[in-house]
Amino acid sequence: MNILEAIENRRSIRAFKPDPIPDDIVKNILNAASRSPSYTNTQPWEVAVVSGKIKDDLSRELFTAASLNTPISPEIQKQSSWPEELDKRAKEHSARRCEVLGIERSDDRKKKDLRFLNFKFYGAPVALFIFIDKCLGEWSILDTGMFAQNIMISALEFGLGTCPQASLTDYPHIIKKHLNIPESKRLVLGISIGFPDSEALINTYRSDRVEIDKFVRWY
Repeated sequence: MNILEAIENRRSIRAFKPDPIPDDIVKNILNAASRSPSYTNTQPWEVAVVSGKIKDDLSRELFTAASLNTPISPEIQKQSSWPEELDKRAKEHSARRCEVLGIERSDDRKKKDLRFLNFKFYGAPVALFIFIDKCLGEWSILDTGMFAQNIMISALEFGLGTCPQASLTDYPHIIKKHLNIPESKRLVLGISIGFPDSEALINTYRSDRVEIDKFVRWY
């Protein structure tokens, strides 16, 4: 698989096999991702690799918090509204995914259950949590995004799939408690990683992309 094929084949996997990932493979992925560019080579990212009992215990507490409608407190503010064109894309994406899964638009219960799967890491054997220092600004968040993308691309080399999950940042206090992360750190992103379950219905859906003429101007 060449670089362009890897980028084209990257997708968010939402059902994983329980098969464990050897530590050496995770290390290879993170080592490759560490070559990501960063502002003045600051390399601001810090990663917690979570598996086994700690992951299961964390999953239970996150799932319980979400089930009880505990107010979320992400450390990177979530977008509350979108420009019209972006809002249209988001709504169409949600509608198409629900259609593939046979979920009616009015079925809020099933939609909520779908969201709750985030807190079970979609069955992935490993979860990655990416942090930066709270004193760092938007450039470091941008750097961390490039680092996360390289994790997801590198994982394909080993037959692994990934899912970047904003929902895993909803309850940073729970995650920091379980992983003994100091409050001076900001949780930027959670990524579930594992071997994709190719037979799962949810993995048959793939989001579309706008044509480049929609977002490119030539000068």
